[in-house]
Amino acid sequence: VDRLRADGVITGFSAVVDPAALGWTTEAFIEIFCSGATSPEEIHSSVRKHPEVVAAYTVSGDASALVHVRVRDIRHLEQALERLRREDNITATKTSIVLSRLIGRPVHTPEEAQEPA
Repeated sequence: VDRLRADGVITGFSAVVDPAALGWTTEAFIEIFCSGATSPEEIHSSVRKHPEVVAAYTVSGDASALVHVRVRDIRHLEQALERLRREDNITATKTSIVLSRLIGRPVHTPEEAQEPA
């Protein structure tokens, strides 16, 4: 492990927390639409300060970014959306609420994720 850390293969350690244990059982994906040519760094700066955001991605297509959020309930989701929409560079959002998680894999290398033949 020390050698892998020294070589930069292992960049850190983290705990896997069950969001339900914290009461954050609702999740959603939010398409973020930004004004003009907003850079990924500007989007990152806008969404990272919101504790409900667990992941954010730049994407192809009409949206500027896709944000994954976890919240307690629909009311909490609405509050989080209102705060996101107040960011200067966010002009619109489109939200899809997760009904059920079909697959939730831990992160793997491409070789580990391949299906057996």
